[in-house]
Amino acid sequence: MKAFGKFNAAIDWTKEKMNDFCYEVHTEKWQGKDIKNDDKFAMIEILNHSFTCTMVEDIPELVKQISPNLPWADDHFEERVGGKPLNPPPSHNWWPFAQKNNAEFGGTTKFSHTYPERMWPKYADDAKDPYKGIRFNYGDFSDVIDLMVKEPFTRQAFLPIWFPEDTGGANGERVPCTIGYHFIRRHNYLHIVYYIRSCDFFRHFRDDIYLACRKVIWLLERLREKDPDSWNDVKPGMYTMHITSLHAFKHEKFLLKKK
Repeated sequence: MKAFGKFNAAIDWTKEKMNDFCYEVHTEKWQGKDIKNDDKFAMIEILNHSFTCTMVEDIPELVKQISPNLPWADDHFEERVGGKPLNPPPSHNWWPFAQKNNAEFGGTTKFSHTYPERMWPKYADDAKDPYKGIRFNYGDFSDVIDLMVKEPFTRQAFLPIWFPEDTGGANGERVPCTIGYHFIRRHNYLHIVYYIRSCDFFRHFRDDIYLACRKVIWLLERLREKDPDSWNDVKPGMYTMHITSLHAFKHEKFLLKKK
């Protein structure tokens, strides 16, 4: 796997790979909307794109390396870690690439899913009791924190965004792009592995990287508060990203050649 010391180098390499090796693909749907045989939705794509990069804890340096869409990315990050299953999250109104019609791309008053809702699902839709799976209650990000306090070197600290209700797209709704985030500590470094099935290079790639790194920093802060003896010396480690489909619109390909 290709390894990088800084994210700007990883992003530039990804851009070159997209330009050199992409191919055209036509899918049946985009963002839950039927686009079959609609040429304006023709895509370019590379499959199974993976890389790893050293993370930094200094947020201004992280911003410098990644160039996320600010202030939106910071606003949405606070929604993701705020502990509330927001749907819709307020920041969707000022997302730089917001769709004009919410009803067409996810729902009238609510989207089919949101990241805050999937990260804090226990009491979504103002449920009085925690949602329950086949045998046990749902977990959330706070349970990941508690697990890592009890077992700092666990292999089980996985935060899923893809839920069983998404399987097969059986409900005809838009399903999450992200599969989930795996946090794992080794020695005095906290690493993250980010599994994502679908990622738009121009609209999401940089923000996805930034928001995942911010989660690591936020998680470390919570762990240091709860168990300073075990976590005070731990630093962000490696960011590893696995993207099944990295894509863009065909008419945007010329942008890959721009600096």
